[in-house]
Amino acid sequence: MTDINKTIQKWHASFSKGTDFDSWGQLVEAIDEYHILARHLQKEVQSSNSFDLTEDQKKTLGKVATCLELRSATLESTHPQEEFKLEDLKKLEPIIKNILTFNKDFPFDVQPVPVRKILAPGEEENLELEEEDDAGAGSPDSFTTKVPGAFEGTLLPRLPSEPKMTLLTINIEKIGLKDAGQCIDPYISVSIKDLNGIDLNHMQDTPVVSRKEDTYIHFNVDIEIQKHLERLPKGAAIFFELKHYKPKKRFTSTKCFAFMEMDEIKPGPIIVELYKKPTDFKRKKLNLLTKKPLYLHLRQTLHKE
Repeated sequence: MTDINKTIQKWHASFSKGTDFDSWGQLVEAIDEYHILARHLQKEVQSSNSFDLTEDQKKTLGKVATCLELRSATLESTHPQEEFKLEDLKKLEPIIKNILTFNKDFPFDVQPVPVRKILAPGEEENLELEEEDDAGAGSPDSFTTKVPGAFEGTLLPRLPSEPKMTLLTINIEKIGLKDAGQCIDPYISVSIKDLNGIDLNHMQDTPVVSRKEDTYIHFNVDIEIQKHLERLPKGAAIFFELKHYKPKKRFTSTKCFAFMEMDEIKPGPIIVELYKKPTDFKRKKLNLLTKKPLYLHLRQTLHKE
């Protein structure tokens, strides 16, 4: 079997794995698999020494990657503006399997996934080895396709209130960084994890912000936590990952992270420490980002009937 056929076989296996997870309702696993496959397809599209794929075949793979991201965005949002259904995604299976001979019109009106994308889980650390780009590396590439949730945010509305149950709104005021002014297109991803690092909710992304003053990036964005506090297990934590775009490497990277544990939930302002990446959702090996007094500044509001 040739290298390209082995690669196509791997793509098909990954696609089947993701759609199986999706069918079984294992949404977190499906989203991860879709992101991983989209990233692999995108790398093939961008490769200058790609096997013997034609430009049309590469364009088709790019469109498949877009559909994978669209399905992921649908799963990540409780109220997607444009739902991309699983049965639609499954129509792409024969295209992946037969990419070398596929010559029909693509079934959906989409454009290839943009180069500037978030890496699949676990890939970022392998590619950049904890290093940071030089300051002023150049202006970011512009998007040619809007991928839901990429830069406009995926914030969700507050849940309906229930008797004797408490909801939490967190206002992300600002984050302190020594190189705040050099961060391109910064935004924060908010997630809730249990002690084993397992998701307890869908992740929410703030919109990209541009207001930077001295050593601060200002957000002033409200996050509505999508679970009543009484329903969170002991040991859960709310994570905040600061992400920014790296022009030289052409992807969006995690800059640092912070988290807030359940005993820190109380009305009013709070500042939390910043830690070096990669994000440690299990909170086992934490390393402070800096010794300087720079923190994530939050304000909490509790809602209870």
